[in-house]
Amino acid sequence: MERAPSFAEALAAGTLVLDGGLSNELEAAGHDLSDALWSARLLADEPEALTAAHLAYYRAGADVAITGTYQATFEGFAGRGLDRATTARLLTTGVRLAHEAARRAGAERPLWVAASAGPYGAMLADGSEYRGRYGLGADALERFHRPRLEVLAAAGPDVLALETVPDTEEARALLRAVRGLGVPAWLSYTVEGARTRAGQPLAEAFALAADAEEVVAVGVNCCDPEDAGPAVALAARITGKPVVVYPNSGERWDARRRRWTGPDRFTPGRAAAWQEAGARLVGGCCRVGPEAVTRLAEELHTPRDLRGRDTGG
Repeated sequence: MERAPSFAEALAAGTLVLDGGLSNELEAAGHDLSDALWSARLLADEPEALTAAHLAYYRAGADVAITGTYQATFEGFAGRGLDRATTARLLTTGVRLAHEAARRAGAERPLWVAASAGPYGAMLADGSEYRGRYGLGADALERFHRPRLEVLAAAGPDVLALETVPDTEEARALLRAVRGLGVPAWLSYTVEGARTRAGQPLAEAFALAADAEEVVAVGVNCCDPEDAGPAVALAARITGKPVVVYPNSGERWDARRRRWTGPDRFTPGRAAAWQEAGARLVGGCCRVGPEAVTRLAEELHTPRDLRGRDTGG
């Protein structure tokens, strides 16, 4: 049998489509994610729900599914009375569920699993991942991230997703924490305009990963689509690496009225522009569902000359 390409080889060969927001697909299926553990609660309580959500995205056209381990940490589960061995099993389960969904999808193309590792602020469950600057140095943050990353890497994902990183201090810690794990990683910041959520210039933030051998892609996620385009071009120029981009829909969460407001700005045409600028991993985050991923896959897999005729170009 022909050997499947490695994840890095697949990136070099073309653009891979990421999935969309795991939480909104789970909520659409009726699951309550109001818990502080968010979707990670389902690793213990309803694991089949995660498999079904991953499967929905694979069938929608995603090449890569991101595991439900974003908010799964030793510290977070300890707050529920779970010991470290049990938490390690749940982290491993998150990777296994995504692989199981890939198997069930029965696709003729290769499918990939990205093991999600959210920032320290996700464990706090107080919105800190959109502010950063937790008052912890890089050494303390590395000690927080390394044990979880070791377990996730040992579970056999194709890539580690170091995602929704709000500041450069945590990025430095994560880049140290993935050394020697034997699994490639991508690093993606959550941003506002041309800065990280903590206010650092994106050029400085991206430069941290330019020489990191373990990092196969750099970019942004969980941000406004309007901010994604300039960030993609900058990441490509600063690092010379493939770029990862998966923004939110552009809608805003109204905490007082507890509903999403504003227009959906995850519109056709954006993904092709990101691809032109150097994006090789393209998907969606919050409020981007399977239908949007299907449109994304069709857009990215349409040859450029046909795309121009389809849009009147």
